[in-house]
Amino acid sequence: MNASRIISLGCRMNIAESERMRAMLAGEQNLVVVNSCAVTGEALRQTRQTIRRARRDHPDARLVVTGCAAEIDRAEIGAMDEVDGLVANAAKLDPRAWNAPLNAPPKTHAEALARTRAFVAVQNGCDHACTFCVIPQGRGVSRSLSVAEVLREVEAHLAAGAREVVLTGVDLTSWGQDLDGIPRLGDLTGAILAAFPALPRLRLSSVDGVEIDPLLLDLIAHEQRVMPHLHLSLQHGADLILKRMKRRHLHGDAVQLVARLRALRPDIAIGADLIAGFPTESKAHHADNLAIIDELDIVHAHIFPFSPRPGTPAARMPQVPRAVVKARAAELRARAAARRAAWLTRLVGETLPVLAERDGTGYAPNYARVALPPATPAGAVIDITISGIEEGLLR
Repeated sequence: MNASRIISLGCRMNIAESERMRAMLAGEQNLVVVNSCAVTGEALRQTRQTIRRARRDHPDARLVVTGCAAEIDRAEIGAMDEVDGLVANAAKLDPRAWNAPLNAPPKTHAEALARTRAFVAVQNGCDHACTFCVIPQGRGVSRSLSVAEVLREVEAHLAAGAREVVLTGVDLTSWGQDLDGIPRLGDLTGAILAAFPALPRLRLSSVDGVEIDPLLLDLIAHEQRVMPHLHLSLQHGADLILKRMKRRHLHGDAVQLVARLRALRPDIAIGADLIAGFPTESKAHHADNLAIIDELDIVHAHIFPFSPRPGTPAARMPQVPRAVVKARAAELRARAAARRAAWLTRLVGETLPVLAERDGTGYAPNYARVALPPATPAGAVIDITISGIEEGLLR
């Protein structure tokens, strides 16, 4: 191995940061970076597994771990024989932490950025205190890029050939709360669309429904360049569990938001994060969790079996037996899979504009993945009339 290799785990935020590290470290030799995740116990296990695999695949490389696991589980990760060093999460985008040049050559930077879909991290950290979450420990308080900084990054990705920009953040909809004038995410979204009229597709990553401001709602509803796909940081369908999680919404708030969005933009596809087996979760609470998948017609579901993380209030609450947690997670996945299958079936016969990836598939505006004709060039947007479904892919 000669060129540096970045292995990204976890959220879209990590993906966006990995792209920036890839540009920053483009000139480094024989370096492997694992950009880790520690959001759940399973994520930490996968991080350790990835580190071991990376060492087997690259025995002579310098292996450095950064990301949330390198912060939250620093002692455990640092003690692994395979790891040569750790870089703090807050420092991973600072060239000085890697002894890298402060300014990469423009050509190298553009080549490293070149992607069909660009992930732009506009916000980091979180000021909330959900009882299950360790992310504030790993990423600190909420902080936002300025509008000017975001526009520069979007411009660089468009110059490198990106056709879709995905805005990401740890708590994306809190963007702007630490900036002068306290702008909202709708202001940033509008500024991007105004600055780059040729940008064909703008997508939002996970959002907190209670933080969606009026302008953002209007843009989601009426601006065709904003993709009809919204992923909600929902977490549960039962009010009592939401309160014990210290979430800021209730079941009814989510139902009302999605109903309003669908009335304004009927083609919108809803995704959501859901946690199975949160402490004190009863059979009735679990039933509410299952029901909200159908109520909101959630077609892009991320299901997480609860795992207690050290130092969180939820770790001190009465725990649901692990076997029950796993069984409930399996039930949620089955319900979500059935809902998604029904949605994909409804799309058969429709013609969708699909942005081609490099692997022979692409994404429709509603985030459905579509198999493409052979030799379709990456970055092309082609209209595909959906004739069927095979292995979860529209064709």
